[in-house]
Amino acid sequence: MSKEVLVEISARHVHVTKETLETLFGKGHELTNKKDLSQPGQFACEEKVTVVGPKNSLKCSILGPCRSADQVELSLTDARTIGVTAPIRESGDVKGSGACKLVGPCGEVELSEGVIAAKRHIHMTVADGEKYGIKDKQIVSVKIPTEGRALIFDDVVARVSDNYALAMHIDTDEANAACVPGSCTGIILD
Repeated sequence: MSKEVLVEISARHVHVTKETLETLFGKGHELTNKKDLSQPGQFACEEKVTVVGPKNSLKCSILGPCRSADQVELSLTDARTIGVTAPIRESGDVKGSGACKLVGPCGEVELSEGVIAAKRHIHMTVADGEKYGIKDKQIVSVKIPTEGRALIFDDVVARVSDNYALAMHIDTDEANAACVPGSCTGIILD
């Protein structure tokens, strides 16, 4: 049985708390859904912020809904460009990660931690995990069979929960290395 998975590019983005959102965009501000994402309940927002590091800055979209902790997800190239540290971590694991400043139209917030390069991962439902014989937090390899740049990504963490939909997420550096044209189908290897 072929274990196919949609592979999507997760470009640089920011997750914010309600408090940070109001500091950046004003009291009572609510996120504006621009486009639903593949993961249930997640959406790209109209709101953008500037992520400022010691060397440079980048514009980043906010993804909603608001979270319990601020998090900035950059590729390693993005992090080097602005001069910040971005350890490779699973989403939500921000303790001791990189620092930056977020700037919005109404204010700014200094983050003492929260900048990461997201560890490549596959979201899947419990049924998908059972079908593919994969458990939560299991490390797998995925072949990306693109023309001229086929690549096998090792060290891909499976995130199994019924809160997810089946999709693998890689950052822009990883997508460029494999010549992924926006999205493609990958194959989970045993």
